[in-house]
Amino acid sequence: MSRNEDLHGNAPDKAAAALILIDVINDLEFSDGEEILRYALPMARNLVALKKRAKDLGIPAVYVNDNFGRWRSNFHTQVEHCLKDAVRGRPVAELLVPDQDDYFVLKPKHSGFFSTTLDILLEYLGAETLIVTGIAANICVLFTANDAYMRDYRLFVPGDCVASNTEQENKHALEQMEKVLKADIRPSASLDLESVLKPS
Repeated sequence: MSRNEDLHGNAPDKAAAALILIDVINDLEFSDGEEILRYALPMARNLVALKKRAKDLGIPAVYVNDNFGRWRSNFHTQVEHCLKDAVRGRPVAELLVPDQDDYFVLKPKHSGFFSTTLDILLEYLGAETLIVTGIAANICVLFTANDAYMRDYRLFVPGDCVASNTEQENKHALEQMEKVLKADIRPSASLDLESVLKPS
């Protein structure tokens, strides 16, 4: 037990599980952005429904987002950019606008754990299970899930709540996470969130 049992005097909600949303607040203004958008929009609609179900059960949402090399940026600036500017990723951001009580972590590289505060946040939440979602399944979702597996988290990666630039890349990434990382990849509508909250 650490000396301080809360974060700066404000105890966060305790939760056995956390919903991780990777790089969903994303302008998609890069070479593969158009291809990813094609799959990210239906993914975002599924994720909106999953997030609502999770919230109803007290499972917190944690937005884990690239800083896109902008070391002076912050998450709120990124949200505003994706919502107000004429960027390719705007419709995805509009669907997945963070709520006031959601958590956020900025990451400098592919994994949500690398050089970020995600470890500390999850420790304070008391989370043992992660539902990992977002963009792209074959890169940042895969790297984050891999690091979560090495930290002994139980993993769920709903197959309809991740997107890549091609169906083949997405399928291959999900197969790898299921086989190597022991992730449950069933579609979000089939995911019993009450069972997710139970100890493994």
